[in-house]
Amino acid sequence: VTDAVRDGNNFKVILDDGIFITSRKLLLTTGVVDELPAIEGIEACYGRSVFHCPYCDGWEVRDMPLAVYGRGKRGRQLALEMTTWSRDLVLCTDGPADIDEKGLRQLSRQGIQVREERILRLEERKGILEHIVFANGEILPRHAMFLCTNERQHSDLAAKLGCTFTHRGVVRTGEYEQTNVPGLYVAGDASRRVQLVIVAAAEGAEAAFAINTALLKEDLAREYEHRE
Repeated sequence: VTDAVRDGNNFKVILDDGIFITSRKLLLTTGVVDELPAIEGIEACYGRSVFHCPYCDGWEVRDMPLAVYGRGKRGRQLALEMTTWSRDLVLCTDGPADIDEKGLRQLSRQGIQVREERILRLEERKGILEHIVFANGEILPRHAMFLCTNERQHSDLAAKLGCTFTHRGVVRTGEYEQTNVPGLYVAGDASRRVQLVIVAAAEGAEAAFAINTALLKEDLAREYEHRE
């Protein structure tokens, strides 16, 4: 799909071969894209020992030496959150931590060290993190890293169709995943902060129910008008 536009009360979806498909309702499940920091070696580790969600991957690396990548309030919060899975934690901010004294004391009370040195590269073996190498030459042994970085919409279709967004950059949806655009629904990571497969699947089912119900009502109303 290369584009989608409103066509009266319908939608027109354009495919990359020039063919277009029209529909009365449209469900977008385009998701989001994670933005990885520009660190040598991170691609080889991504998904195997470098993760975003501790609720998805924390259990498998519990009680191991872990690193958290992030800065400011978000980095501090993720580091504290990770104490559920391990007490051997280092917060790597890859530059100034941007954490106030109160926040630093809170991390210190939990035994979380803060390293502000720039990261040069990640050393891994078959995708499993072994060392974080800082620009000053120091090496930090770690088994996994959890990232606190930004993400963006995978597709611009929601914006082009006129959806409203939250301050977090996800599509604002209401009951049964409906958007502010009549007939347009968004389910999955593109519209939620809690990005879990089971949540996305449930939202898809809710949207399917709502779409089917709306189509049925429209068909019955049209049939009634025709008979009148």
